[in-house]
Parts: sequence; structure tokens; C-alpha cells
Amino acid sequence: MTILDRFGVPGTAALVTGAGRGLGAATALALAEAGSDVLISARTAEQLEGVAAQVRATGRRCETVVADLSDLDQVAGLAQTAYDAFGRLDIVVNNVGGTGPRGFLDTSPGYLERAFSFNVSTAHVLTKAAVPLLLKTLEAEGGDRATAAEKSVVTISSTMGRSADRGFVAYGTAKAALAHWTKMAAQDLSPRIRVNGIYVGSIMTSALEMVAGDPNLMGQLEGKTPLGRVGEPADIAAGVLYLSSRAGQYLTGKLLEIDGGIQQPTLDLGFPDV
Repeated sequence: MTILDRFGVPGTAALVTGAGRGLGAATALALAEAGSDVLISARTAEQLEGVAAQVRATGRRCETVVADLSDLDQVAGLAQTAYDAFGRLDIVVNNVGGTGPRGFLDTSPGYLERAFSFNVSTAHVLTKAAVPLLLKTLEAEGGDRATAAEKSVVTISSTMGRSADRGFVAYGTAKAALAHWTKMAAQDLSPRIRVNGIYVGSIMTSALEMVAGDPNLMGQLEGKTPLGRVGEPADIAAGVLYLSSRAGQYLTGKLLEIDGGIQQPTLDLGFPDV
């Protein structure tokens, strides 16, 4: 096996949530280009079909599931659907998540709980449902440690989960919880399943459309990023591929910081003093 071979995932099956656009779409395509069949899920059928067409153009199979991924029962069912479609399950990418900024005094307990559910409970429910199927796939292959290197769970956290800024008490707390969940799950599921994550920085997706349309905000964002630019979805997809493949086979319980080098918040949203 060459070093480049380690970055391939040939003959595997992956499940990616929130894959109708942005990071999830780029991740699904990256995994397909590396050799994986992919099940993708999101709310919008039209978006999913667009991504599926790109995946199928690589020669890999793609299944789409339109679902409300805030509904934990629908999330849990994705694992079995993927296994039934492909006869195996090797990679799970917990990409769905997100919570809008809100002032501290406007953040109700319910808003905080919904942020936790959408960013953390979704990952827990899907991974819990996937574990027996990951192990079933592993056992069908003989169950050795080398094969276990390809049974992987990846979570998508945020730089706001390791830093602090005004307006993000719900989102940042949830993403910090997801990062720690990643470390804890890695301990529980080792050695046969690896669990890693990514602290995502500013990436040019629909979430940044408002910022991208304002030269002053973009200048602020880029100026506070050591690499001087925002990232691309493919930057995160490359990280997911690394963590999912044998290239990352000696990592578990770790979070990559793919963020342009930032060490502090990059965008002042103007929340006033209380």
C-alpha cells in the first residue's frame, strides 16, 4: 500500500447527514471520489438529487433520504437504511447541525436545549444506531485491527466550540459539547471504531452569504484570519476523508482544527453590552 493508497476508501459505504449542500455535499463527493458508496440526507429533495448526480458521476452508488434531521427518530433510521442499501456500513459523518446567533438575554432554556439536540443528540442517536452495523460489517470482514481502521465516525464541530464570542452561547456551548462527546465516544467505541472530529472555521457556504455580500464584513473576517481568506467546503471534505481513511488510522478521539489558523473570533456581530 502506497501513501496515496491510504487516502482511499474503496469498496466502503458511507452515510453523510446535512448533505444537500455545503460541507455535507462536498464531503459526500470526496468520499465517492475516494471509492465509497454514499447515502446522503437533508430536508430538500432537489438539493439531494443534485449532489447524488455528482456522486454517481464518479461511478459510485448514491442513495438519498429526504428527512427532517431535527427529528431524532428519522435520524436514527438512516443507519439501517444505508446498510440495507449497500449491504455494509463503514463511515458515518455527523455533519448536520447549526444554531443561529442570539443575545444572552434572548436565549431561552428551550433555545439552548434545541441547540444541544440538533448538534449533539443527532450525532449520538445516529452513531448509536450505526455502531451495531459498523461492527456487523467489521465482523463480516474478519474483524482484525487493520480492517477496524476503516470503521470511522466523524463529527463536525466549530471553532466556536473552542473559543468564545458574544451571541453564541447556545451554538458555541452545543459545539463544545459535541467536541467533548467525540472524545468520550472514542473511548467507548475503541478499538474497533474510531471517532474523530473537525473544528470548522469560516467556510464559504450559504451560512456566510450575508457576510460575503458585505465588503466590510468580509474584510474583517479575512483580516482576522492568519491565512487571509475564508475556506472552501473541499477543505473540510479533505479532513473528513483523512479521518475516515487509513491515512488517519492511528487517530481516535481527536479534533482537527481546519480554520485558517484562527485563535480568536473573527467577526463582530455587534451585540451590545447588557
